[in-house]
Amino acid sequence: MADKVEKQLADSYHPLDNRPSDAEPPQAQATEPFSMLIMGVDARKNERGRSDTLIYTVVRPKDGNVLMISIPRDTYADIVGKDKKDKITHSYVYGGPEMAVATVEKLLDAKVEHYASINFQGFVEVVNTLGGISLPITKDLVNDDPGHEKFVVKANQSSYDGKDALNYVRYREDAGGDVSRTERNREFIESIIRKTASLKQWSKIPEVLGIVGDNFRTDLAPESMSDLTKQFLQVDHRIQSYTLKGVGKRMGPSNLWYFVADEDDLTDIRQTIAAWMNADTPVEQLKAPGQKKADSADKSAKVPA
Repeated sequence: MADKVEKQLADSYHPLDNRPSDAEPPQAQATEPFSMLIMGVDARKNERGRSDTLIYTVVRPKDGNVLMISIPRDTYADIVGKDKKDKITHSYVYGGPEMAVATVEKLLDAKVEHYASINFQGFVEVVNTLGGISLPITKDLVNDDPGHEKFVVKANQSSYDGKDALNYVRYREDAGGDVSRTERNREFIESIIRKTASLKQWSKIPEVLGIVGDNFRTDLAPESMSDLTKQFLQVDHRIQSYTLKGVGKRMGPSNLWYFVADEDDLTDIRQTIAAWMNADTPVEQLKAPGQKKADSADKSAKVPA
């Protein structure tokens, strides 16, 4: 079974051109935390597309904890290799995963050890193979503005098929704009992870990987991916998520819309990543950014006057 999985993964293996060839992959039964940039791309056939989703992820194989930090695609950032600032999503357009990884590393001041690029278009059948996924849709999503793809996703369904899940990702007509879109994309990826983990069925993995095909790219070698997938399915896990805070504003000579990150929040995120990447950090201290401040505020509020 493992050989079949590794064969399926061979086509997905694409190491980054600007990375040292001696980079250490996670080993079988990995225990050390490692970081990965998940890039969600909504590209039709023969398109590179933009990275609609950028999620800096820390995986802790030993205790099963996963941290996912979403970066809104319109975030105003230094584009590494272009010597200019632009929307961070354009880094993928300019230079593929290599430039996107380098740009995120600079923004967060944190190493990206590995990457995975996912084309949402190809995950419709994956969702169907998994039997559908759960999504937090509390009111109907109606996409009908002129120039937009027309669809409706009904609220409060126990499970959503691949078509509805893709439309959930593509929905564009809510007031939350870029931040809401970022959170939907992350929720889509999280839901697939949770559904896969809940099945605990290693036998389904080859079928899923065969469907994914060209819609998945990673610099993790097939044997590493195979071992990590088995390990992931064998342990309980907990995902903590967070979205970078900031404000939207129009800037520059063209008066374009950007998302300007909050510097205090960036500092908190950097400290959180460092704690999660430290294997000695106790599980009870693994917090999402902002949680420590909230916990401190709660304790302060309970102190008698």
